[in-house]
Amino acid sequence: MPTVDADGATVHYTATGQGPGLVLVAGTGLNAHLNYGHLTPAFEAHRTVILPDYAGSGQTLEPAGPLSLELLAGQIAAVTQQAADEPVDLVGYSLGAVVAAAVAALHPHLVRRLVLVAGWPSPEDARHQLAIDLWQRLERADHELFNRFLQLICFSPPFLSAIGDEGVAQLIAGAPEVTEGMRRHMDLDRRADLRDLMPKITAPTLVIGLTRDQVVPVEQARALHDGIADSRFAEIDSGHLVVFERPEELVAVVQQFLFE
Repeated sequence: MPTVDADGATVHYTATGQGPGLVLVAGTGLNAHLNYGHLTPAFEAHRTVILPDYAGSGQTLEPAGPLSLELLAGQIAAVTQQAADEPVDLVGYSLGAVVAAAVAALHPHLVRRLVLVAGWPSPEDARHQLAIDLWQRLERADHELFNRFLQLICFSPPFLSAIGDEGVAQLIAGAPEVTEGMRRHMDLDRRADLRDLMPKITAPTLVIGLTRDQVVPVEQARALHDGIADSRFAEIDSGHLVVFERPEELVAVVQQFLFE
């Protein structure tokens, strides 16, 4: 697996496919392959798909301590500069959407087009703070209870009802282990703020909100769209984990924007 050094971190990434670069930035607690591995075949015929693991995920090694948007954006920028010879299309999901937006604001020369899925503009929202605080308290108190709660709020009610008891049990059993990196991501979730960066985004941008999202309500995605000049907005009828709940629809919406 190739690596790049960035601000004291050794950042791991993969690059597959052919064509212009497409960088996919993962969400809280998910390494890039877990977040996007099942989606990459849809892009590899026309894009070199670059999957970076920023600090707190995958095999990336970095100094301990609190994370920041600027730190993670710098890591994604370093991977992009090493793996691609021209501006890339940049897609971010959840916390990865906030990081991707920061990359586009701080390193605009690296980004051709930007897609932000289930992102938020500001942590100064009472529900947002309540949700992350509850996650952190549950994780400290009872890992299994935390895992069950995540499945409940990350998938939409119709999806969970459709897969039945056996499907829900499989989700719980297959959930990724809580790591110290995920804890650091949750800490950043409470602080990540794009308000000063959104006006600096100049790349053509698509913001995607999720109708049934109980983690980052669709109103947050709309507010992100409102804060980025000339951005477009699309909505998918899904819970937060749209990458697993409605992957084909997500790919279609992203491709339509990137390939037009």
